[in-house]
Amino acid sequence: MRYTILLLMLVNLQFGFCQEAVMRPLEELINTEEPGWNLVQAWMKEAKNKIEILPKDSSKANQSLFNTQVTTRSPMGAIVYETGGIIVDHGWIRILGSGSEKLKRSLPAWNKGKSFKEYGELMSFLLIADDAIGGLFAVNGGGFGQQDLGSIYYLAPETLNWEPLGIGYSDFIYWAFTGDIADFYKGLRWANWKEEVSEMSADEGINFFPYLWVQYDDLEKLSRKAVPMQEIWDFHMDMRTQLLNN
Repeated sequence: MRYTILLLMLVNLQFGFCQEAVMRPLEELINTEEPGWNLVQAWMKEAKNKIEILPKDSSKANQSLFNTQVTTRSPMGAIVYETGGIIVDHGWIRILGSGSEKLKRSLPAWNKGKSFKEYGELMSFLLIADDAIGGLFAVNGGGFGQQDLGSIYYLAPETLNWEPLGIGYSDFIYWAFTGDIADFYKGLRWANWKEEVSEMSADEGINFFPYLWVQYDDLEKLSRKAVPMQEIWDFHMDMRTQLLNN
């Protein structure tokens, strides 16, 4: 039911999770010769969707990059190291960085206790972004199968299923900047969503009632309440356990 994302990429970068429990020092993670930030900035210039680069705190950026254990040569490492996060399409999509006042969750801190217990452990998946209706984007580290490691999965709030998108992290960022977001969320946006979402915290998502995964006739008639993303995560996981035995 999810529309296929078609992208024309001139450059396709790959990244890998740290496959060892040994934590590499910060100096080894910062690449000044081939910084991935240059590529991200090039994508920004092509952006068709409204994007907001949140300011970073240098100490938090250093710690977040160290905890994430990816290099700044990759777009993921670059975004963690160079930004406090990225807000897309008036707050509809939130891409995690090192945390900021507007988006307090950093990429590594948000994942701790979800995809791993302690920093340095292998990750079965990595949450990298989410949206205003409680959808979650994650990179497959093996938790969704070994056949497409590094691919992005989307936990759709209307099905509670992790759906493969068939793209990697770099492609996802490029799509968020330049792609047809409205088409991806067709049927899931209400009349005044832009005003409502713009006023929300980027650490919140909307809780619908009846829930999106329950049959309903009119999205406009569902009640909506902004709640912390942690609450949405807990609820999604609980419902998946109860309804899907997953």
